[in-house]
Amino acid sequence: MYRKLLILALSACICGSNVNAQTMIQRNEIKLNSDLMTAEALWAMGRIGQVSASPDGKSIAYQVSYYSVKANASHTILYVMDSSGNNKKQLTTDSKNESDAAWIENGRKIAFLRSGEIWSMDPDGANRKQLSHTRGAIEGFKFSPDGKKVVFIKSIPYHGTIKQNPSDLPKATGRLITDMNYRHWDHYVETIAHPFVADVNADGIGTATDIMAGEPFEAPVAPFGGIEQIDWSKDSRFIAYTSRKKEGLQYAISTDTDIYLYEVATGKCRNLCKPANYTEPKIDATHTMKDQAVNAQGKDCQVGYDVNPKFSPDGKYLAWQSMKHNGYESDRNRLCVMDLQTGKKNYVTERFDSNVDDYIWASNSKNLYFLGCWHACINVYQTNLNGEILQLTDGWNDYGSLQLLGKGKDLVVTRHSMSTPDDIYILKPSKTAKKSMIAQITFENKHIFDQLALGKIQQRWVKTTDGKEELVWIILPPHFDANKKYPALLFCEGGPQSPVSQFWSYRWNFQIMAAHGYVIVAPNRRGLPGFGSEWNEEVSGDWTGQCMNDYLAAIDDAANLPFVDKDRLGCVGASFGGFSVYYLAGHHQKRFKAFISHDGAFNLESMYTDTEEVWFSNWEYEDAYWKQKVSENAKRTYENSPHKFVGNWDTPILVIHGEKDYRINANQGMGAFNAARIHGIPAELLLFPDENHWVLKPQNGILWQRTFFSWLDKWLKK
Repeated sequence: MYRKLLILALSACICGSNVNAQTMIQRNEIKLNSDLMTAEALWAMGRIGQVSASPDGKSIAYQVSYYSVKANASHTILYVMDSSGNNKKQLTTDSKNESDAAWIENGRKIAFLRSGEIWSMDPDGANRKQLSHTRGAIEGFKFSPDGKKVVFIKSIPYHGTIKQNPSDLPKATGRLITDMNYRHWDHYVETIAHPFVADVNADGIGTATDIMAGEPFEAPVAPFGGIEQIDWSKDSRFIAYTSRKKEGLQYAISTDTDIYLYEVATGKCRNLCKPANYTEPKIDATHTMKDQAVNAQGKDCQVGYDVNPKFSPDGKYLAWQSMKHNGYESDRNRLCVMDLQTGKKNYVTERFDSNVDDYIWASNSKNLYFLGCWHACINVYQTNLNGEILQLTDGWNDYGSLQLLGKGKDLVVTRHSMSTPDDIYILKPSKTAKKSMIAQITFENKHIFDQLALGKIQQRWVKTTDGKEELVWIILPPHFDANKKYPALLFCEGGPQSPVSQFWSYRWNFQIMAAHGYVIVAPNRRGLPGFGSEWNEEVSGDWTGQCMNDYLAAIDDAANLPFVDKDRLGCVGASFGGFSVYYLAGHHQKRFKAFISHDGAFNLESMYTDTEEVWFSNWEYEDAYWKQKVSENAKRTYENSPHKFVGNWDTPILVIHGEKDYRINANQGMGAFNAARIHGIPAELLLFPDENHWVLKPQNGILWQRTFFSWLDKWLKK
């Protein structure tokens, strides 16, 4: 099943006398022994990352990461090309990772990150110079528009929740924990990120100033925030940044993240999301924030996630993404625009009843372009300051990023689908999606896809048990034969409010599942964005209700297709999808012959206090399980926890979990596996001590794929 690949251009580079030089991993030129997708083929693909257009729009710098399964490592390389896609040149020529290219000095230089320092070079890669000297501490940067200063992200020591060990015990490994938020995502919180600002001169970058000096808060916001959460004003006088200024328990129970405006010359800072007289409310940590007063003090107070500020080109406005409710991570992401002179805020995407996933200003400062999901596809839209929406692209694709190409109307975008990973395109917007022009300018993995047969994708609208319709993607095996019957897999999405859009994944990849001879059934069940706020919010407080019925409606519909073998159905999913698998294992009424759950919640009472982000449990479960009187939603949630239905389990199950997953702790997976074995159910546990909520290391990724398909083949291909 796992065919060998011929790697033609994977080489080690030892530079000079440096015997510790890392393996240099270049683009993998591979020849496949078959036209079917394999895990090895996936890991041989180059992964396009950040893209940066020059100020004049004539050139584009971008990064690609390549992986070596043998070395169990990656190498990130910078390229530059004309905006037509011609004259591509590789800028990175040694074993060091280089990333985050940004044009400076009006396009005369490219700044980039190398070994945690800011460097610069000519656009052709010549005249390289190290600008910063921080012992490799820089995590992201942005130069001021006038080029005289730079703001960069650096982590500083933090001992607000984990006490520093005595200096005479340097080998002590214990941690004395005094409050919550002592670990986050996959690490113990012993450092926090801060923005630093420094002058830029002929010799490089000068001494930096921590613009949050003495504040025990992070900026940008963990675990995923980066330099996109910081921006310069167009006159280079101000820095807007994102921060959740809370510690310990208050941090763990809140998503109240704000935008701050810092004046570089004076060091003065103000909160743009709260009025000057705002006082922090007392919040009962064991009760849902849906019913708690948050001291809103008028419409000018924002208490949900506010992130990613961007100044308009004319400097008059500041925009950011904004959520309305505190504690609700999947609230609708709106686009807020603030008039910097009057302080008035306006929400300009209210007519788009879905999320703003990313956005940029148009060069005229009157329009904004944004990415949003509708009917399971992420497209490019335009809004103006009056909130009038235009859809600029269409089709079964997901757009992943966007930026202006120079100062005109054209955009540089990345785009992917269930059948192809990201490539770079030039979009020429028009007033309608049909008239907009899109041109592909990179073909990063064409040499691989030219050798592959891919499964066709179908879209079905399926009637739900409550009389509505859900969009379901059907992915067929390559070389599909309508006269054959195939085993089928129900894919359960995570989130619980993440779309089953035209996403591309290097692990949960529908094309590799199809290549193994499975029909994939991927429903946009209740609780997913892109179908209106009402549909999106129906899962909160009701994890085991209509959304589970939607899953079953989708697989029952697929089972009646003439090419699906209803006696060979499997069910797979991760995160909330993993929870769904555990729940369906006790309620599927013998529909399925095999289950796979990755990083799923199994015992919701345990999960309430296990997870590092208590706001999630508060919002989704509504009450702590130990309260004498809980809401009806909370009562239903705990009564329907999957661990209470293990007695109904009758089907083989594979459990996968990462031990560094602090969002859904590994004890959830181990508990499910142990329960299955004690109950006499065939079960296996794939445990990764060094992975978090995802599987990121190449060899672990290959092991994941092999274990995944070995389990399915064992039970569904008898």
